[in-house]
Amino acid sequence: MLNSKPLIKELKKALTPENVLTTVEECYAYAQDAANTRKIKNIPDAVVFVKTVEEVQRVIKNAARYKIPVICRGAGTNVVGACRVEHGGIILNFSKMNKILDINPENMTARVQPGVILGDLQQAVEDVGLFYPPDPSNLKVSTIGGSIAQASGGAKTFKYGSTKDYVLDLQVVTAQGKILRTGSNTVKNATGYNLSSLFIGSEGTLGVVTEATLKLIPKPEAKKVLMAYFDTVETAIQAVNMIIALRIFPATIDFMDKNAIQTVEKFYPAGLLCDKDCALVIEIDGFECAIPYQQNIIENILKKCKASQIQISHNDEEYDRIWTARRSSMGACAKLKPNVTTDDVIVPRENLAKLVRGIRKICDKYDLTACLVGHVGDGSVHPQIPINYNDEDEYRRYKLAKAEIYNLTAKLGGILSGEHGIGADKREHISQVINSVAIDYMRMIKKTFDPDNILNPYKIF
Repeated sequence: MLNSKPLIKELKKALTPENVLTTVEECYAYAQDAANTRKIKNIPDAVVFVKTVEEVQRVIKNAARYKIPVICRGAGTNVVGACRVEHGGIILNFSKMNKILDINPENMTARVQPGVILGDLQQAVEDVGLFYPPDPSNLKVSTIGGSIAQASGGAKTFKYGSTKDYVLDLQVVTAQGKILRTGSNTVKNATGYNLSSLFIGSEGTLGVVTEATLKLIPKPEAKKVLMAYFDTVETAIQAVNMIIALRIFPATIDFMDKNAIQTVEKFYPAGLLCDKDCALVIEIDGFECAIPYQQNIIENILKKCKASQIQISHNDEEYDRIWTARRSSMGACAKLKPNVTTDDVIVPRENLAKLVRGIRKICDKYDLTACLVGHVGDGSVHPQIPINYNDEDEYRRYKLAKAEIYNLTAKLGGILSGEHGIGADKREHISQVINSVAIDYMRMIKKTFDPDNILNPYKIF
């Protein structure tokens, strides 16, 4: 058992008392994240709220002295147990370190603290005619720090890329409490190793991000969303391939299967058609004059691929209705049973239909309901599986199904995460898709940056 009492005493001296939580009740509230662990085995020794980089340094330096783990936490919306406490330690909470420090329209950059809500940043930059594309489904609550830690993406990754494509520079507090800058305020940088990329997706295991400089792009002048329904997954993916072959690159090509459509419509009625095998959600954007051209080509392709019906947004209300339905899939699925899990597997697009069919078959085999959504443009699928964690047999079947889904993904040339990360929940499976030599080098990198293993230990591997 870790002896964290001396550290907690130091932290109460270094920080204001209200920013250091230590009671069992207070700490229990931060023992869980959106991964929804079946049984909470450990709770934090303390939860510390920080407002400045100097406070972060104090926490890290003291933790290093006592060799007590530090686990960073934004909104706690990750679904892989990435900010779960494995063997005690200090939760470093960034909800009060949440300022947009600067938006520079000339450089097209934003400088932000890690606790900034992603949706708030998007709105702030759009108000000055700019655009920050990464858009995970939980963007109204998830934070910039969390999106950097997990290398999150979202629906617009297909056209615009993910978080890793927009980070220019990071301010990082190392495991020794030093300040590290990883990049520059320029859009190009070939000066030495790309340290920014090393920290993106590292899940807080290498250093603590305390500031980020992000690249922005011009806000598209117009946008429109189409929702097309198909009788088979194969015809839907054929339509996607034909769209891309004609050099039309929609901002988004998302996917919902029949179970997802029916579940959303049951709990959040949006006028979706519930009798088809699946649907594509396709967003086009750009100059106003280019929207009709893109729409015409896409509609013709959808019809050639036997889309049974196509719904098109004609105003902001219709646009929001379709996207609210797509983003509501997880919430709707959560109403089916006491718990809901979601995953994040991705394969080359040519194998996407096999992955979808395979996941359905596996879930049928173990008598589980799966609502499948995903970003079909880049080959990712999110199986959302409602279960009851208190049902021992159902939980056992879920674990078996999960392992088979990962096996299938590996056989189809895929990986275990496109945007959610590995955390604690997938670490035992990582060797299926990552070369052993690569894992050895990852461990060496971890040891170099964090020799005492105090930064979010026992995650990723």
